[in-house]
Amino acid sequence: MSMFGKLRRTLFGIPSAKAVFSRPGFAKEAWLRFQPVAHSLVEGYHASLEDSRIEVLGNRLDRVDKELRGFAYEGAGMGLAALDLIAPWKKRLKAFVDGPGAPYIYPIYVGVGLALARMHRQPERYLQQLDPVLCWVIVDGYGFHEGFFRQHQTVNHHGVPKRLSAYARRIFDQGVGRSIWFANGAQVERVHSVISAFAEDRRADLWSGVGLASAYAGGASKDELVALTEKAKLYLPQLARGAAIAAKGRIQADNLAAHTEMACQLYCGISSVEAAHMTDLAREGLTMAGVESAYELWRQGTQARLAIEVR
Repeated sequence: MSMFGKLRRTLFGIPSAKAVFSRPGFAKEAWLRFQPVAHSLVEGYHASLEDSRIEVLGNRLDRVDKELRGFAYEGAGMGLAALDLIAPWKKRLKAFVDGPGAPYIYPIYVGVGLALARMHRQPERYLQQLDPVLCWVIVDGYGFHEGFFRQHQTVNHHGVPKRLSAYARRIFDQGVGRSIWFANGAQVERVHSVISAFAEDRRADLWSGVGLASAYAGGASKDELVALTEKAKLYLPQLARGAAIAAKGRIQADNLAAHTEMACQLYCGISSVEAAHMTDLAREGLTMAGVESAYELWRQGTQARLAIEVR
């Protein structure tokens, strides 16, 4: 590690992942179920601070357990984005996404959103610098950060940053939904109770985040996911969409997990490979024209192709 790497690690490093999960409002199961996820994300973040050279970083991240590797790339995305905010002429993030990070673009963009929230930057200002479809994922990451690290304001009191546009608030809620899954330790009753307290017009996007998190990160048994589909019965299409996007992310990175397959079978009624294919079909011929963003058209197209009936 270089002298600058040591300095960056000292100044910006995360001292204890476990301490974050020990704060008031977090379920005791959160750390028990998601400890490997937290460690992998922090490892990727610290790796980017210690040595941000693209080839070195990619090789180091690829030594992380395959199933957890996406979280390491998310942490690296967070670190590289933070470094670029400090020294924007470096453009480390773009080089990483164009190189070894390409299969992990979705979690990397989530990490960018974490960095923007941590450094108090408005995420919509950075959309045009990123992939025209997936750029909105940074707002999801931003929402996760606020839901996870500012739980009292964002989750308990349902606060939303005033500076976000109307559409950005929806993607923000998807990130908040993911944070609810993690902070509540994938406990179905707790997750349902928390989301039910939100205004009705916010619940669909919150459940979309739960679908994504439960499929990508896991944390729950089959029986618990079955119970989740019953609790979120009206929002099964959003759960399914989230699971399909999670499956796409894992298949693209060649790290499909058993819990992703299980979630797709339960939420979508099809395999994870088939669900991921629905996201590919939804992206074919996608246009930037119109009022809605390409990302929203992709979400809607994926949901339509899954053809989920509320049951």
